[in-house]
Amino acid sequence: MAKLKMKTVRIISLRQDRKRLLEHLQDSALMQITKSEKSREGFRRVNVSPQMQVFERNVELTEQALKILDDVKPEKAGLLASFKGRREIDPDEIGVIASNAKQVIEVCSRITELDKECSDNAAERIRVNTQLAQLESWKKLDIPMNTTGTKSTAVFIGSFPEQYNTERLKTALAAENPKLEFETEIQFSEPGITNAVIFAPQSQKTMAEDALRALGFARPMSPTHKIPKDKAELLKKKSQRLLEEDKAAQEEIASFDEMRDKIKATQDYFRFRADKYNVINHLDHSKHVFIIEGFVPEEDCEKLETLCCRVATCVVEFGEAGDDAPVKLKNNKFAEPAQGILTMYSSPGKTDIDPTPVLAFFFYFFFGMMFSDAGYGILLVIGTGLLIKLFKPDKKMHSNLKLFQYCGIFTTLWGLAYGSIFGDAPAALYNLFANPKTQVVMAHSISNMNDPTPAILPWPVIDPQKDALVLMVISIAFGLVHILVGMSCKFIMCMKQKDYAGAFFDTGLWMLMLIGFAVLALGLFMAPVLVTVGAVTAIACAVGLILTQGRGKKGIVGKAVGGLASLYDITSYISDLLSYSRLLALGLTTGVMAQVFNKLATMMGTNILGIVFLLVILIAGHLINIGLNALGSYVHTMRLQYVEMFSKFYEGGGKEFEPFSLNSKYIKIQEDK
Repeated sequence: MAKLKMKTVRIISLRQDRKRLLEHLQDSALMQITKSEKSREGFRRVNVSPQMQVFERNVELTEQALKILDDVKPEKAGLLASFKGRREIDPDEIGVIASNAKQVIEVCSRITELDKECSDNAAERIRVNTQLAQLESWKKLDIPMNTTGTKSTAVFIGSFPEQYNTERLKTALAAENPKLEFETEIQFSEPGITNAVIFAPQSQKTMAEDALRALGFARPMSPTHKIPKDKAELLKKKSQRLLEEDKAAQEEIASFDEMRDKIKATQDYFRFRADKYNVINHLDHSKHVFIIEGFVPEEDCEKLETLCCRVATCVVEFGEAGDDAPVKLKNNKFAEPAQGILTMYSSPGKTDIDPTPVLAFFFYFFFGMMFSDAGYGILLVIGTGLLIKLFKPDKKMHSNLKLFQYCGIFTTLWGLAYGSIFGDAPAALYNLFANPKTQVVMAHSISNMNDPTPAILPWPVIDPQKDALVLMVISIAFGLVHILVGMSCKFIMCMKQKDYAGAFFDTGLWMLMLIGFAVLALGLFMAPVLVTVGAVTAIACAVGLILTQGRGKKGIVGKAVGGLASLYDITSYISDLLSYSRLLALGLTTGVMAQVFNKLATMMGTNILGIVFLLVILIAGHLINIGLNALGSYVHTMRLQYVEMFSKFYEGGGKEFEPFSLNSKYIKIQEDK
């Protein structure tokens, strides 16, 4: 349960074995390969970027094709499909995928071509519909819109920027030029526009143009040589043809649905190859050999050396890793699910210890204390167990489900301690159906154990509503333990670094002071002698802090001021301890909401309508309560780990171990192969 010790590794192998060696290294995922920018003296780099770019383009093409296919014909998947792991394949199937890759890429290219046709058709339909909208106001016109006149008559077809009727238009034109002879036909008129046809003698064409220009007359932008009605019919037919082409293209795209799994597998195949060629780009080559360098966990050194010597003619050299070594964690089954919570914050730095075991226990413990309902906990345990059993999720999802399964176990235990099983559902249902004259409660709280009311649970419980003060004290006590554990981790780290002054003065004295205050507080309720012991301990530690915390300052005054100023940090510890009141608040919220839904559910009585109402409210209400308070418990539990505990000792900043592996999205090689 710790950070695995890392070793550097250098593999010198014949170039003729490069392909086989890299494929086995990628399949084994044993080492992280370092990629330097420059080659060492006497060696050079092999540029395989063109091949790598081909593979990356194929990955992008398959991703695009799958997205198009999903838009046209969404993949049938249940609500729980996200829990399903990648499809397992036999190693021999990789060869089949490779041999079919060309055909699959052709299919993907066809899908993207069809999608482009649909996009082009959509743009063309917009243009067609725009033209149809423009022609709508000219539908009465019985001559082509590009008509300019006959031998004797000039024809002006266009629009005015305001609304006219026939009389007003004639008046306006006459006002511009009283000598102008003309006739008008209004085709369309509404506020802001008037479409009209004006006829004038050819001899007065220039005169007519000047008059029309003065009124803001403008000809159509793209006049057609057809009558508007005929042009509109042609456009409608074109729009219909485009729709039919779209439908045919989408049907053809949908017909490739059976290729979906092959496209996914091919995408991963090209992703494997792109990753491998990316590594080759950064390897040093000579005429006959090449060199691979990187990191490997010490426990895997022998396995790596055996693998390399089995598949290639090579020399494997191991060395001590420096501060730049990546971090790989190894924990037992109980703690391992919490590694994701840790790495979400940051991987351990070079001086950090692995806090995962401590983090795991307190995460499960505090989550259970906040969620605090045995019924919800049992559902969480059973639900996550079924998901793991039925869907066989990948490692990351499996780890997340195990995390919530352990949280469910602690939730069940805390629910029994609080006497909460779907709130007070057993008591509420008993009071509704069994014997309405005899009311029962879930259990008696520790503050009213002498209550004669019959109780369902035989043990006394901590009722967050009646024993809020007691639970607040318990929450603060657990918070103190949590903080002290974090400080203990800091003490251990200082001792490992031989920083004895930091361990005893900067951490040890604060730990003893907090313990002294805790003993003092305990003495107020139990034994007066504890008050004296706690006060003496706290005062002695305060004096010790004053004498030691300014040791890095210059001069006696500086040391004294630094020591006194350090006592101000007590406010930070008090603030941290008060943060644990959320353990009470969230636990109280879960129970109260559950009881409210139970009360609502039983309001309609035991008639048929009441039973239906009961089932609907119970199911919907408790699902809402589970969703809201599980999320709240998760977030606030993480906050207690990250802010209250990690701030006492954890620096982070480490780089996670990222082995050269088969980085896939849809398929995985069967592990037993």
